[in-house]
Amino acid sequence: MPQLINQIKQKMLHVSCYMLHEKGFTLIEILVVTTIISLLAGTGLVSYSSFTKNSRDARRKADLEQIRAALEMYRSNMATYPIPAGGYGLPFGTGALTDGTNTYLQKIPQDPKSPQTYYYGSTDGYTLGAKLEGSSTSTSCGDCETTAGSQPCNYCLGPYGQR
Repeated sequence: MPQLINQIKQKMLHVSCYMLHEKGFTLIEILVVTTIISLLAGTGLVSYSSFTKNSRDARRKADLEQIRAALEMYRSNMATYPIPAGGYGLPFGTGALTDGTNTYLQKIPQDPKSPQTYYYGSTDGYTLGAKLEGSSTSTSCGDCETTAGSQPCNYCLGPYGQR
């Protein structure tokens, strides 16, 4: 038994001496870890960017549905749709949709990416439009104003749903 204990002590001493001489990581180990971390960070960044675009697009669609519902309530009371005023048609982000006595929408929503706006036109019923970030559709129903100028809206709603 004492002989076994001496052998274990010698092996432990040998291992601890070996560990004293090896005080760092090799260049290959550092490069492998750095590459793995970079790949994970890049994948996360791309996923996050796509997620935020999709969430803003979902918000745009929900906003237009909310405006559409308010326009339909306005029409049921007034027998006509509101006439577009100014370049955008409705006071997006600031004003309310009202007929003077009834308020159909307290504050008309504004695009989540603030320089852009929604489009409202009242030809053939009405058309609501938004510029979706994650869509490659070439359909255009009007100009969505941005700080960079006019861009065609690629998501459009009318009295009977999506156009």
